[in-house]
Order: sequence, then structure tokens, then C-alpha cells
Amino acid sequence: MNYKKIIGCTFLSLLTLAGKSNAVESFKWPGGAKAAVSLAYDDALNSQLDNAIPALDKYGLKGSFYVYPAGGVLFDRIDEWRSVAQSGHELGNHSLFHECDGSLPNREWQKPYHDLSKKTVEQVREQILLVSGFLKTVDGKTERTYTAPCGDQMASGENYIDAIKGDFVAAKASFGGVVADMSKLDYYRVGMDGPVGSTGEQLIAIVKRAAAQGTMANLTFHGIGGDHLSVSKEAHEELLKYLADNKDIYWTDSFINIMQYVKEQQKAK
Repeated sequence: MNYKKIIGCTFLSLLTLAGKSNAVESFKWPGGAKAAVSLAYDDALNSQLDNAIPALDKYGLKGSFYVYPAGGVLFDRIDEWRSVAQSGHELGNHSLFHECDGSLPNREWQKPYHDLSKKTVEQVREQILLVSGFLKTVDGKTERTYTAPCGDQMASGENYIDAIKGDFVAAKASFGGVVADMSKLDYYRVGMDGPVGSTGEQLIAIVKRAAAQGTMANLTFHGIGGDHLSVSKEAHEELLKYLADNKDIYWTDSFINIMQYVKEQQKAK
């Protein structure tokens, strides 16, 4: 009897079964899509209302808009933001004062009285929940997601994200916009890419990486064709057209809808 042949065949069979098992265990997106894409926009800027929203609506895509009330623009055009929510886009929490850690390098611009490193976790959480209460008066919703300003998580040496987990469906609080492994995703430290001056080709390359891995891409924009940290209208629209033309590959939706789906899938497993 050729034991080497038997062992070799058995080994190959095990590899085949393992491959099939991995295929079964791979994450399933709605409609057979290969990846999910979250298009988010921070700071409630004029260029988002003027340029981003019309482009999203043109291609039938939904985005997530993270606002901080102290920024001023939100109140200036509050009726328009209410219409944004009514049309199916998400209004997310981006804190009250957009406080970042002023103790980090190149943070001279951070006002001392809004320095996250000098705030207690209790102060930060109280202000964040105030924003959620305000947003409820705008869109009537009680479930929400959060994006940490500057991606900073520490308040006076403590991680404040841990203190708000029970108050949100999910949160973006780290960097790296393509999820490596959906099974290991931390719902409250989801990574994000913040494109600035990127071309349409560069933006599309990010979502293609997510499709190749079968995971999700999280893009967080600021200005679209204006304001700060901007991406051109042309580059932004090139990405949206690509996503709209490839809906069989990409499920593009609000961050809250995507994360609610992810949580349901994980619970089912």
C-alpha cells in the first residue's frame, strides 16, 4: 500500500475542505455585493450642502454627515440639513466643540479651553450626549453613530470612546479606511481614510481594495469643491459614478445602516 500517496491525497482533501470552509465563513453583503462603502462628511460644511448632497442624490447614493453644533454652519442652514435627513442621509454626532488633543504634535491651533487632553471623560460624554439630544430635534432619530474629531480617543489620559459605547450603534475613531477582517472589527474604533486633494482614480483605488478583500471602505471627506481639507467636485463625482455603475460590487449606504447590518450578521453567526 502506498502510504505516501494516501497521506498526500488526504492532505489535499483537507486543504480543499478548509478552502470551502473559508468561503462559507466569508462575510456576506446584501445583494451579493463584494464590499460595503461608507461615504461620510465631517463638520456640516456649506460645500457639502452645495456640492456633495446634489451629487449623492444624482447617483442615488446615501451618505453620513457628522456635525458639531458649535461650528455655526449647521444653524445657518438648519432647514436644509433637516431635509438632508428626511431624504435618507444620516446625521451623525461629531461632538459639541470638535475638541481634539492639544498635547499632540502640530496641534497649536487647538484652543486651550477646548483641549481634549484637559477634559475629563465625564465632561466629554456629557457634551456628546447633548449633541445627540439636539440631533433628535432635527431628524427625530434615537439611534446614532459617532466620529471622533481628529480620531483622538483620549481625554485626560482615559479612553472616552469606551465610555460612550452604550450610547451609539458604532463609532469611527481610528485611521485606515479599508477593514482588514470583518470578523475582528471593533464597532467603536472603525478606521477611516480622510482624502485631501485626492483624484478620482485614487478614491476608486480605495474601494477596489475593499472589494478585493470582501470587507468595507470608510471614506471621510470634509470640503467638496471648497471649504477646508477639500477634494474637488470632479474627483468626488468620479467616485460616485463608479460606485453607481457598479452596484453589483459595492453596497453604498449610510454608516449606521452598514453597521447595523454588520452587527446583525455577527450575531447570527
